[in-house]
Amino acid sequence: MALVIDLKPSEKIIIGDALITNDKTRTRLHIEGDAPILREKDILRAEDADTPCKKMYLLIQIMYLSKNPENMHEDYFKLVSEIQNAAPSTSIFFMQIGDMILEGKYYLALKKAKELIKHEQELISNVA
Repeated sequence: MALVIDLKPSEKIIIGDALITNDKTRTRLHIEGDAPILREKDILRAEDADTPCKKMYLLIQIMYLSKNPENMHEDYFKLVSEIQNAAPSTSIFFMQIGDMILEGKYYLALKKAKELIKHEQELISNVA
């Protein structure tokens, strides 16, 4: 069964290694296969990764799109350690995300990492 994605005018999507930009009209794509897919709303640009948890999201995003994501696992676990030392309340997120990564479920890890970013924003707002 194909994945069906409706793209808004000028919306971007990554499929595998390709960045695709929609034209000026709505488009419906039917995609079959195992290529990683990220809609524009889920893509984090490197210059926007301005907090530790956003850097974590970016790293998971790169793993998801990579042909050899296990090459980045060491960087992931190092960053986890740094974040958990600074904010122990993030541990529950990292237990879940880490399991997903070790199981190769990078897209699910990205979704959980979005929740982690929200948690980080709450922590920051309580300090400010």
